[in-house]
Amino acid sequence: MYPCLIPKFMCKTPIHIEIEPEGLNEYGDPPDSIEIDTKCNYQDKAKTIYTKEKKAVKVTGNAYISGDIAPELPTIPGGTVKIFGVERRIISGTKARNPDETVNYTLLELE
Repeated sequence: MYPCLIPKFMCKTPIHIEIEPEGLNEYGDPPDSIEIDTKCNYQDKAKTIYTKEKKAVKVTGNAYISGDIAPELPTIPGGTVKIFGVERRIISGTKARNPDETVNYTLLELE
């Protein structure tokens, strides 16, 4: 048994997640999205992007969630979340694995 790096007691912020799986279903259509309501440990961050004409400040964030939020999916390819009443796009999803290949926590990088 491996220690939980993101314990549930640290996850207090409600988050609504909608994951858009990759590929097509048996009828050739995109598969239905997966909706999850859970709690996370949310960390805001801002980064400055310099362009030729001006600079822009981009607010982003990371949502850390204990365990595997989508065990039926091998990866989290994209989707959206609603947190603090704001909808954000998932730009990266990580399933942090233990040495025995179980998922310790899920990290969603948001834009």
